[in-house]
Amino acid sequence: MKRHLNTAGTDLERSYRERGLSIIAGVDEAGRGPLAGPVVAAAVVFGSDIVIEGVDDSKKLSPERREILAAAIRSTALAVGVGIVSHEEIDRMNILRATFHAMEIAVRSLKVHPDMLLIDGNAYRDTTFPYVTIVDGDALSHSIAAASIIAKVERDTIMKEFDAIYPEYGFAAHKGYGTERHREAIRKHGFCPIHRRSFKVHFPTLP
Repeated sequence: MKRHLNTAGTDLERSYRERGLSIIAGVDEAGRGPLAGPVVAAAVVFGSDIVIEGVDDSKKLSPERREILAAAIRSTALAVGVGIVSHEEIDRMNILRATFHAMEIAVRSLKVHPDMLLIDGNAYRDTTFPYVTIVDGDALSHSIAAASIIAKVERDTIMKEFDAIYPEYGFAAHKGYGTERHREAIRKHGFCPIHRRSFKVHFPTLP
């Protein structure tokens, strides 16, 4: 029997197309919360009524499934853009502004000019594009869900590369999030070059 996968819908995208806005970009990020590494955003534009089965909030998917879906999204989407903001830039401008900046880079790297941005979350600014923010958008919008997958896969790849440089921290496993293993590595080895120094104030028990 065929398995039916959970798939984020296209009702939001369709509602804007019915208003004459044909190029709809879903936008999401990965990596706001970690103690180390970049924040990564993605923007995805699908053609009308394109649906990839299984595309859903990236947090609901296994790493293996995300990899498969990311490849399908890239081969099917009308356009995919990615924005990466480093840990140094996060420390310089704060994580909220860095997230918005990553989103703007992702949108501006699209090969098409979007008529509307559907952005996961409840806040955005500093853009010249029309947009709407949608809480839990990665579960409600197909294009936002696709963007969440692309952003997550891109960031996970970066953190695996950092793991090869700083193996004592276990970045391949926790991707920089504040797990007990990660905190113990910081207590033992101190901060490495990719740790977000501006986050230290939020973790007073760490060195």
